[in-house]
Amino acid sequence: MTDTHGATGEPLANGEDTAPIANVLSQYVKDLSFENPNSPAIYQAQGTPKLDVQFNIGAAQVGEEVHEVVLKIEARGEIDGQVMYLCELSYAGLFGLRNIPAEHLQPFLLGEAPRVLFPFARRILADAVRDGGFPPLLLEPIDFNALYYSQAQQAAQAGQISGEGIGNA
Repeated sequence: MTDTHGATGEPLANGEDTAPIANVLSQYVKDLSFENPNSPAIYQAQGTPKLDVQFNIGAAQVGEEVHEVVLKIEARGEIDGQVMYLCELSYAGLFGLRNIPAEHLQPFLLGEAPRVLFPFARRILADAVRDGGFPPLLLEPIDFNALYYSQAQQAAQAGQISGEGIGNA
């Protein structure tokens, strides 16, 4: 049997949809860059590579009930002070969000949405590095929700809450 009354006890209009809904409408590479500035000499270098990976997350409303979330990952590999590669990826997703309470919107956009995008971005980054002639860069999973809440708590303690971006792994 279906519920014909809302939380206030008032009857719902026929076909009214009040349940929160989040859908992935599309995922895409927004920008991808790979540089191999010291080839071919870098392939002769011996030593242990040093890797630096940074990331940032941005979100913007691009339509009614549609938000774009961009996961930007920058990876830099060096060996003996020489750059092996520089790889930058901006991987985006369009999310259709309806009936999401305002207090849950930012946590979804900066915590949950990047979690959905990350496995796809990780594969693209690994393939780009591998196609550049290096072992694939396999990033460890990131708990974007915990990172969001940690940074939100730090910002609240500092007396300010930023509406955009989290980063640095």
